[in-house]
Amino acid sequence: MIDQRQQYTSRRAMTFVELLAVLVILGLVAGVFTMSIAGRFNQSKRELAKTQIGLIDGQVQAYFTQTSSWPPADKGLLVLTTPKTTPSSAYFLKPDQLKDPWNTPFYIIVPGPDGHPYEIVSYGADGQPGGTDENADLSSLRMRE
Repeated sequence: MIDQRQQYTSRRAMTFVELLAVLVILGLVAGVFTMSIAGRFNQSKRELAKTQIGLIDGQVQAYFTQTSSWPPADKGLLVLTTPKTTPSSAYFLKPDQLKDPWNTPFYIIVPGPDGHPYEIVSYGADGQPGGTDENADLSSLRMRE
């Protein structure tokens, strides 16, 4: 009878050790998977911002075609959404289309640098000029290069 009790106790202890080993392995796999997904998620936001800049750039070009002027610096991209602009205007955008994936507004710089008429900018995840990686600025001018 004593042999059966010792055998049962050692069997329970081995199961607990096995359970701990499985939990540790699952934790490591989940950590690696989470880090991988987070990196791809940030990259997808940057790609979405580039697409949005392309859309806004096209609408600014349409604005110039209809009005023979670039959006004024004091109003910026809001001229694409003002009450004077109707959904039938070729350059109309909804206000939420003027925010980047990090929910900060896109900016237009008129006149743009290096003789360009304008530049459309997203300041990245941190919403501040400059930065690296996901915080790096995105510019309509750099997309054309």
